[in-house]
Amino acid sequence: MARKTDHGEEVIKPNVFMRIGLFIKQIIDELRKVVTPTRKQLFYWSLAVFIFVALLMVFVTAMDFGLGKLSFLIFG
Repeated sequence: MARKTDHGEEVIKPNVFMRIGLFIKQIIDELRKVVTPTRKQLFYWSLAVFIFVALLMVFVTAMDFGLGKLSFLIFG
């Protein structure tokens, strides 16, 4: 299937196998850019996530408790 560009040139779309091959090549190129964190970085990022989750749990629990008491006061 061919289509025309803005300049009037015809561009031929590659077949399905070429597109799959290009896709896999792009995946491999992106995976080469991935940097593995050091043990220290991994520990500190995990600690930050655990602290954030704990704070969020405390916040949601307080909101649930507070809104439950408020609704009990309003509706009896």
